[in-house]
Amino acid sequence: MSFPGSSRFEIIHGATSIAAVSFFITFEGIEGCGKSTQARLLVERLTERGRRALLTREPGGTELTLHIRELLADPDGELDRKAELFLFLADRAQHVTKVIKPALAEGAIVVSDRYSDSTLAYQGYGRGHDLDWLTEINERACQSTLPDLTFWLDCSVETGLERAVKLRGGPSDRFENEPLDFHRNVHGGFVALHQRFPERIVQIDAEASPEAVAGAIDAQIAERLP
Repeated sequence: MSFPGSSRFEIIHGATSIAAVSFFITFEGIEGCGKSTQARLLVERLTERGRRALLTREPGGTELTLHIRELLADPDGELDRKAELFLFLADRAQHVTKVIKPALAEGAIVVSDRYSDSTLAYQGYGRGHDLDWLTEINERACQSTLPDLTFWLDCSVETGLERAVKLRGGPSDRFENEPLDFHRNVHGGFVALHQRFPERIVQIDAEASPEAVAGAIDAQIAERLP
């Protein structure tokens, strides 16, 4: 799981001419799929259209949990797989309480770069935690705050890793350093989640041009956003 982006989330206020309607959108996918770029571009477009939008991310969506992000990203860290999982869940609990819930309560459109589906894909299918147990504790960390819409930016493992390495000049964190089979298992996790929640999780061809990806996202937004 790559850790791109700025050191803090961005709150972007659009014009007040359009009534505020809360809506929760998440972006998911493997390394190098382009979700961080597309999440940022979507918030920029929403703002231009007069919407109040917030761009955030996991891990590290709050000032406090930036420290958790650093621990999870450290390529030399020797975290036990359960310790790693609980750090992600602690990050989410804080993120939901301090950022996502308050923004939704104020009528914002919240766009998060990764959320609960990443936990299931990476920690369940990738790390091998029991999926029933993981689903239960994952839901507790979410505190009943679930996405209205999820964009799964789907590309092959080979394409994603090649992009990630090219972008950062080599593997930059502990997840990018994982063997190919790990990434294939994570990709399989996203496939399974899409099959389980086809109405919420929209598959986007992330091997297309950035413009085509943005267009596919906008088409879904036009249909689904109140």
